[in-house]
Amino acid sequence: MKLNVESSEQLMQVVLNDSLFDKLIQQVQKDFVLANIPLKIPELLEYIEFVALIKEKLYFLMMDHFAEYLNLMYIIDVPESEFQNIEITDTVDVADQVTFLILKREYKKVWYRNRYQ
Repeated sequence: MKLNVESSEQLMQVVLNDSLFDKLIQQVQKDFVLANIPLKIPELLEYIEFVALIKEKLYFLMMDHFAEYLNLMYIIDVPESEFQNIEITDTVDVADQVTFLILKREYKKVWYRNRYQ
């Protein structure tokens, strides 16, 4: 599976077109629980709010709980090669870029599971 998207917004449009938004939310929540990181996702959430919620949580983890952040990346299985492409400017921008990597990886999990089950 090759995704030709360059931002979280473009990715979320693909997710919505495939009708996999609810499954993506479930997968993200599952992996955060596995990493022992609480993530309360409200019902009837818009995709923009969902992306902002993850970005906010990542920023908090990067600044205050870096070990938990690394554990989350391991559990989600974001490839190390993807991290090499991150432009390091400030923590907010890095959190935005990592949010995109997480959503992309989680969407791939959901897409494969939906397609082959």
